[in-house]
Amino acid sequence: MAELWLASGNRKKRAELERILAPLRVTLRTPDELPAPFAPVEDAPDFAGNAAIKARALARMVRGVALADDSGLCVDVLDGRPGVHSARYGGPGLSDAGRLQRLLDELVDVPDHSRGACFLCSLCLCGPDGTIRAAVTGRCDGVLLRSPRGNGGFGYDPAFVPRACLDEPGPPTFADLDPARKDALSHRGQALRTLLARLQAEPALLQP
Repeated sequence: MAELWLASGNRKKRAELERILAPLRVTLRTPDELPAPFAPVEDAPDFAGNAAIKARALARMVRGVALADDSGLCVDVLDGRPGVHSARYGGPGLSDAGRLQRLLDELVDVPDHSRGACFLCSLCLCGPDGTIRAAVTGRCDGVLLRSPRGNGGFGYDPAFVPRACLDEPGPPTFADLDPARKDALSHRGQALRTLLARLQAEPALLQP
């Protein structure tokens, strides 16, 4: 059975990757199995660049095939911030809830009609020598609420309502949705389904 290394230390993000990639029937492995820490410097200016940095570094380290995700929230009135800094927004030491509250405080005076945002996701698959074998992207547009809602998801999910849900009662945030529906709508779900179709059509991409 082929092995696929996932370059992610976020357990909830890994769960999404594992759930959608399950049809591949590959053995999924993660950096926490390694004896040395996996902490590449993500200094690219965009999601695609950071995904490539992580996938290339892990593939070379394990001499195998590695998949990396880089994703985040881009807010219209903030000129795309927090963007590639989504996981570190507001500085070190903040939890997911702290980063989200930091963002909502920054938007406190922004009217409801101007609270547009989108989640973006870039995926990169690299072979053992670091060569990029596949790169795909996904996007989900929506709006930001004024306060968090919902017990699921992670990161900025509790304040993000996908555009497809705006006409529903509530309307539900990513954190309100069950995993299957979130996968169907999310940026990461879109990117993973595109990648899954390609890997099913070209299984050699998973071979070392």
